[in-house]
Amino acid sequence: HRYPFLFVDRIIELKPLERIVGIKQVSINESFFQGHFPGAPVMPGVLVIEALAQCGAILALREIADRDQKLVLFTGIREARFRRPVVPGDTLLLEVTALRFGPRIQRMRGEAKVNGQLCADAELTSIIAERPSS
Repeated sequence: HRYPFLFVDRIIELKPLERIVGIKQVSINESFFQGHFPGAPVMPGVLVIEALAQCGAILALREIADRDQKLVLFTGIREARFRRPVVPGDTLLLEVTALRFGPRIQRMRGEAKVNGQLCADAELTSIIAERPSS
């Protein structure tokens, strides 16, 4: 992913095929705050889940030799819960743990936290697919 749809600023921990931890600094300059919600900006919950999915994609691709020719496509989100709003100025900690990592299908659990408080969590399912030729 690239701006404006990149929701992970940096990776602070990576245990291949096990766990990844990333960070997103949430800025008032994010484009989605212009309309969500005027005067009371809140990061859309689906974008918090997207940030978890982006960390999960890094974890899924990390050990694949030809990862430049692959895409991680998310095929399912289960048990998503939104527990606390994410607002400008928050530092979003994104923790994703592998539940099942096969050569084609992955299942993982993600938790997004701010100051130790759980903001959102979900179980994510993905597949690794060939990148279409341009």
